[in-house]
Amino acid sequence: MEILIRNKVIEAIKTLYGQDVDENQVQVQSTRKEFTGDKTVVVFPFLRFSKISAEQTAEELGNYLVASIEIISGFNIVKGFLNLIFHNSYWIKQLNSAISEEKYGIRSANKDAELVMIEYSSPNTNKPLHLGHIRNNLLGFSISEIMKANGYKVVKTNIVNDRGIHICKSMLAWKQVGKGETPQSSGKKGDHLVGEYYVKFDQLYKKEVADLVTTGITEDQAKEQAPILNEAREMLRLWEANDPATRELWSMMNSWVYTGFDETYKTLGVDFDKIYYESSTYTVGRDEVLRGVQEGIFEQMDDTSVWANLENDGLDRKILLRSDGTSVYMTQDIGTAKIRYTDYPIDHMIYVVGNEQIYHFQVLSLLLDKLGYKWGKDLYHFSYGMVELPQGRMKSREGTVVDADDLVAGMVDVARKVSEELGKLDNYSDQEKQKIYQMVALGALKYFILKVDPKKTMLFNPEESIDFNGNTGPFIQYTYARIQSVLRKAVDAGITIPTQVPNIELSEKESTLIKILSGFPDAVKEAGENHSPALVANFVYDLVKEFNQFYHDVTIMNEPDEEIRKFRLLLAQTIGSTIKNGFSLLGIDVPERM
Repeated sequence: MEILIRNKVIEAIKTLYGQDVDENQVQVQSTRKEFTGDKTVVVFPFLRFSKISAEQTAEELGNYLVASIEIISGFNIVKGFLNLIFHNSYWIKQLNSAISEEKYGIRSANKDAELVMIEYSSPNTNKPLHLGHIRNNLLGFSISEIMKANGYKVVKTNIVNDRGIHICKSMLAWKQVGKGETPQSSGKKGDHLVGEYYVKFDQLYKKEVADLVTTGITEDQAKEQAPILNEAREMLRLWEANDPATRELWSMMNSWVYTGFDETYKTLGVDFDKIYYESSTYTVGRDEVLRGVQEGIFEQMDDTSVWANLENDGLDRKILLRSDGTSVYMTQDIGTAKIRYTDYPIDHMIYVVGNEQIYHFQVLSLLLDKLGYKWGKDLYHFSYGMVELPQGRMKSREGTVVDADDLVAGMVDVARKVSEELGKLDNYSDQEKQKIYQMVALGALKYFILKVDPKKTMLFNPEESIDFNGNTGPFIQYTYARIQSVLRKAVDAGITIPTQVPNIELSEKESTLIKILSGFPDAVKEAGENHSPALVANFVYDLVKEFNQFYHDVTIMNEPDEEIRKFRLLLAQTIGSTIKNGFSLLGIDVPERM
């Protein structure tokens, strides 16, 4: 409709004032809520053609559009803004369109669709997933679902950082003080157990540094000379040399972590089509770096370390291989990128990684381009803000992170407490209650995180997220359940809900609801273009907020006019389906009863 209005405005300016205008000069937008109308045309750019006031120009333009576009029934003018009003029939047609599509607003990929690979999660196997990982996983999964809904083929992928000095720190601490402890012997989840030894390493390291400082050396010297750190470096060297004992310990502890990760991913409802491991990709990256040395792209120093000099590109020098031959993250990412483009015919590669890694991906893109990969400069880093708590940032090595499993369990407890206080589940069985507690808790967590502009740093507050009022997941879930309750009552009363809108006159509240509902396809499209689940989340909230006002102001089941009653049931049913579809793009389930 916006395209039609824009074209007719261009035609009107030519007809009325004899001037050609570019379509970029024609601004058509949804009418603001405080004004009457459906679409608004900004008139100010045309005053230099009309040579009359904004109000007179809008009047002439409005009359032209009413005469030439059948669905426009009238207009009003607010200064230089022309607010167009659509016929009742247009909104009925829009609703019928929503009713007729099983997945309204969601496109399916065809055989010629472009392939998008989306990397998210990227955990280290020295610690469990935490709150920061939760935002990453939820964003990555939701962006994947939104891209699918925009007609793309999608491969969801994960790169597990399962090697490196940080992994060796956990291994060394376990070897020194673990006394053979296992997940089975301790009753602890494997990733939690390994994470405890990462923290333990930091404690042992700090004690050694403090002891060395008492001998008279500086703290910087002590940090470099600490025996446990040098042992960890040696363990990494042995790992890269395929030392059997080191590799066996590494395999055992990583297997504990993988089992723990899988449990957390299942709880969060996220998954992957392909998982890569740094231990498998870093050698490919190392070979690429050495090829770069041979071709004069990179420089090998006297100590055998390899560097890329990017100063002519406005960046700085970047190490790619250490003097002992061990690899860095950049080496691994080069190898992983090469393998992925061999494995899949990727059209677009999206990395979902926090904004502290912006520089890293600038360098990666440039290095791949220098190595001759034409797709190097096309890599897209979806940079998002960090998650903070009321008490500030988290630190893994100090053990101050908010563990993902503990957070979800705490959210379930909050959901239980709030539900019991409100008495919403009094007549449910314990099994039904537990299922809904879990659904509400995860809905609260996911929605609270995804409704925020991904670019922004956010403050996470569990209690605020689970409120049954306001812009929260539980509020939307409860509204969906309320709609399903009304529909069940209709079935029990023997009412057959029509499949098309009956010929009735819409009330203002009904047309307003349909206007919001009809914006769902555009919200999904815009969310895909901007890689922003927040656009879908806030669309669903606006729809739900308007429905609740409608539900409060009018009657549905007790409406005496049969045709109007059936229409309102059909409208409620369609809104319920759209809520469910919208929330599915966020990875959030909705309860049929609540």
